[in-house]
Amino acid sequence: QVQLVESGGGLVQAGGSLRLSCAASGSIFSINAMGWYRQAPGKERDLVAVITSGSNTNYADSVKGRFTISRDNAKNTVYLQMNSLKPEDTAVYYCNAAVQVPRAFGPSLTIYWGQGTQVTVSS
Repeated sequence: QVQLVESGGGLVQAGGSLRLSCAASGSIFSINAMGWYRQAPGKERDLVAVITSGSNTNYADSVKGRFTISRDNAKNTVYLQMNSLKPEDTAVYYCNAAVQVPRAFGPSLTIYWGQGTQVTVSS
């Protein structure tokens, strides 16, 4: 099995910063991409940022210039540095990974999700 464990969420004031971490562990052949999604109360789960093993990145327009995603491939860990936080950033943040897992006839691409970590930004 593959597990994703997030950490680093919490309560901050507007304009503050947080750094989220997500570590993947388990039976992993390789990780093609890792990313962060968020879901605010009553809203859909939306993409925040993704990063591939080749360090290509993609950000939601609402966080460009404020958030930075990075990845340590050796540790199977992804980070999200969040600066200049706004109240509208308040949400549960979920780690996501596209993982090649071992199978009898070759690796199979499977999507895994973390349990989520709460980020609350006060005004």
